[in-house]
Amino acid sequence: MDYVYYLSNASLVLRVVERLHRLAQLPLEFVSVIHRIDGWIVRIRLHESVSADVASNFRAFLDEVGGRSTPGYRIRMALWGLETGQSAVDVMRRYQVAVVSHGKPDRYEIEEFRKQFVEGLGYCPETLA
Repeated sequence: MDYVYYLSNASLVLRVVERLHRLAQLPLEFVSVIHRIDGWIVRIRLHESVSADVASNFRAFLDEVGGRSTPGYRIRMALWGLETGQSAVDVMRRYQVAVVSHGKPDRYEIEEFRKQFVEGLGYCPETLA
């Protein structure tokens, strides 16, 4: 099962990552996190063995914090590249996107990206709040 969502800021992305860590019954395959200038794209892939109730509850949580997304060609290709095992650096170069995390959800990677981005800009844009 695939979930692709648009989230407006980093705090919401971190909430999703925290939820994934707390829900041991979610058979997680991988999570991809891409930052865009207007928000975040998060793709969550679960193994097909997830029960309908667990999937429904998780989808309701995602609907609460973000919106389902149908990303454009470049983001779709970047997500596909990550799924097929291409390195995040290669994907970023090829598709000109900021891959923040891929694989096991990692709060540290997201927080570090946010910290470095804000330091580089000298202010905190709304998407990094």
